[in-house]
Amino acid sequence: MRIEAMNLSKWYGQVIGVNNLNFNLGPGVTGFLGPNGAGKTTLIRLMTGQLKPSKGTASIGGEPVWNNFRMIGNVGYCPEMDAFWSYHTGYEFVYSLMRMHDLSHVDACSRTEKAIAVVGMEEAMNKRIGGYSKGMRQRIKLAQAIAHDPPVLLLDEPLNGMDPVARRNTIALVKEMGNQGKTVIVSSHVLHEVEEMTDTILLINHGRLLAEGNIYEIRRLIDEHPLQVSIRCDQVKLLTARLMEFEDVLSIDLDRERNQVTVETNNPEVFHARLPDLALNAGVRIESLWSPDENLEAVFEYLVR
Repeated sequence: MRIEAMNLSKWYGQVIGVNNLNFNLGPGVTGFLGPNGAGKTTLIRLMTGQLKPSKGTASIGGEPVWNNFRMIGNVGYCPEMDAFWSYHTGYEFVYSLMRMHDLSHVDACSRTEKAIAVVGMEEAMNKRIGGYSKGMRQRIKLAQAIAHDPPVLLLDEPLNGMDPVARRNTIALVKEMGNQGKTVIVSSHVLHEVEEMTDTILLINHGRLLAEGNIYEIRRLIDEHPLQVSIRCDQVKLLTARLMEFEDVLSIDLDRERNQVTVETNNPEVFHARLPDLALNAGVRIESLWSPDENLEAVFEYLVR
């Protein structure tokens, strides 16, 4: 089931929350990435029908979501802010919301127990939410989002406050749901969190869409910023000498102790295409190759600048 925004805008008086966004997202995991205040939460609230667009439309499965109650059953939503009855237990909270999805008592019980087990909250499910830690509250919110098995999941900063084990398990769960064919949107301002879940992003800042797509494709679009490539090999001095012959190599940083050379190039595609034959002809055995720039942090810094 696809999620689409067409000329989507939301403003509050003179303040612009979301500014003329256009995108069309299908199954899999997509990250909404941006700093705090970028407009991610406003965008998710528009996509869940909690806010009425000032302009344009937000749609799921080809239907506008605003004032469309039929769409509720297709969406699982994990909000950033807590909204609990603190006297409820975790089980009662999830069960109540399953009943609101018009599930029978038996079905609601079954789905509640299953979802709570998936997020690892069995031991605490009969305790009152008022006594939960931040991480536990996040996990019980995630349980209610997935319990009715919706085709679309919108998760707003779901990893906030989780301990390392819970974060690892939640990341694995998000990836699994994407692999199952669900359309999963995860918002975050923490770069490495998004990178662990997906390499497909919408990068948002000040309510505008700065970039969309695979992080490596986005990185290749930033032609004015040279790409760094680090290479570890058995004959680093020889490789360095050969690399210095090419005009697209702007700088070289040689680290003899680690047998590593870091190259800055303004033409990454040509550089990578040339390297295998260059190493083979020179008799150099490359042990590892990576790019410090081909990650979300570099993409984010380049585009926001």
